[in-house]
Amino acid sequence: MTTAPAASLLRFATAGSVDDGKSTLVGRLLHDSKAVLADQWEAVENASRNRGHSTVDLALLTDGLRAEREQGITIDVAHRYFATPRRRFILADTPGHVQYTRNMVTGASTAELAVVLVDARNGVVEQTRRHAAVAALLRVPHLVLAVNKMDLVGYAEPVFAATVEEFSAYAASLGIADLTAFPVSALAGDNVVEPSAHMDWYSGPTLLDHLETVPVGGDPGREPVRFPVQYVIRPQGPEHPDYRGYGGQLASGVLRTGDTVTVLPSGRTATVAGIDALGRATDIAWAPQSVTVRLAEELDVSRGDLLATGPAPAPATEVTATVCHLHERSLRRGDRVLLKHTTRTVRAVVKEISHRIDIDTLERRGAPEVLGVNDIGHVVLRTAEPLVLDDYGDNRRTGSFLLVDPADGATLTAGMAEVA
Repeated sequence: MTTAPAASLLRFATAGSVDDGKSTLVGRLLHDSKAVLADQWEAVENASRNRGHSTVDLALLTDGLRAEREQGITIDVAHRYFATPRRRFILADTPGHVQYTRNMVTGASTAELAVVLVDARNGVVEQTRRHAAVAALLRVPHLVLAVNKMDLVGYAEPVFAATVEEFSAYAASLGIADLTAFPVSALAGDNVVEPSAHMDWYSGPTLLDHLETVPVGGDPGREPVRFPVQYVIRPQGPEHPDYRGYGGQLASGVLRTGDTVTVLPSGRTATVAGIDALGRATDIAWAPQSVTVRLAEELDVSRGDLLATGPAPAPATEVTATVCHLHERSLRRGDRVLLKHTTRTVRAVVKEISHRIDIDTLERRGAPEVLGVNDIGHVVLRTAEPLVLDDYGDNRRTGSFLLVDPADGATLTAGMAEVA
C-alpha cells in the first residue's frame, strides 16, 4: 500500500497558568535552536535593557503586543515558525489567564501536541487542570507536562515527582493516554534544548528531543477519504474545452484514480477519473494535499459537497456537539446562526443547550439558557440543509465546525460534533 511520506511538520501549543514561564520557554526554544535572527535578538536585547533587566528577557521574543510587554503577560495567541534539521514546527503560545481560555482553544484546535507548563513552586493549579481538560476535549493526541522553574526549587527530584504524580492522576481521569513529563528551567535552559548539568537524577531526553521525535499524523491509508469540495474548476479554454474538476484539500484518507466515491449529501456515486496536483496529473493523493479531482460521471457537484469513501455518517439536519463559546456575546437557546463546516455554510438555530461543563471538576451543570464567553457546553442545533459530519473523536477536520453571527460574520462558537 502506498502511503504518505513520514510527517515532517509538528503543530504544537503551549499552555499553563499565569507566570508559569510559557513565553520564556518558547523564547528559549527559539534561541537555543538557532531560530532567532540577529536583528530580532538585537531588538529583544534593547527592549530588555529599556525595561531594566540585567539579562535578556526571552519572553519578549513571543509577547509581541504592547499590552503584553507592559504587563508581562501573554494575551493573544502568538504563532511562531521554526525548524531544526529533523523537523519543522508551528508553535502556538497561548495565554494563561482564565479569561483567555478561548484563545487556548484556538491555539490547540489544530495542534498534535500540547505542552502544559507548571511552576515547580506551585504545582498543579486550577488553570493547569483547565488547560489539560481543554486539550482532552480537543483530542490533542500528545500531552507534555513541563515542570518549569526547577532552578527555584534547588532542582529537587521529589518536587518534580510529586507534581508529575498529581498531574498524571488528573490526566488519567480525562482519558489522556499519552503523557510525557520533563523537569526544566526555561530561564536557565535546563532540559529545554540542552541537557541539564544540575539534574543527574534525570536521564531522559530534552524537550526538543521529544518534539523532534514524537510520532505525528496518522496513516492516511487507514482512514476513509473525506474531500470537501472548495471550488468547481471550469477553464473553458481552447486547451481544456471539456475540463471539469473539483478543487479542495483532502481532509483525510488516500484517494486514487479509479476509486468509487460517494457525493454527499446527495448520496450519488461516481468514479475518480483523474487527480491533478500542482498542475500535473497523478494517480494518488493523500491528506492533507490540495488537489483537483475529476469524476467520470456528470454529476451536480458544487462547493460544500463532500466526496467520501468508506463508512460515512448519514446527512442530517440535527447536530449534537460539545462547544466552546468564544465571543463576548452570549449564545442563547433559539439563536439563529450560520454553521460553517469545512467548505459548507448553512443556516442553523440553537435548538437546545443541554448543559454547561464545569471545566475544573468536569461536572455537568444544569440546562442553562445561555453560554457565556469561555463556557464549554453541550448543544443541539437544527440546520436548514443537511450536513455530513464525522464524530470529532474519529476525524478532527470533518467533525469540527464554527458558529458564525449572520449579522456581522463574527465567529461565535467552536463545535465538536458527536455522531451516534
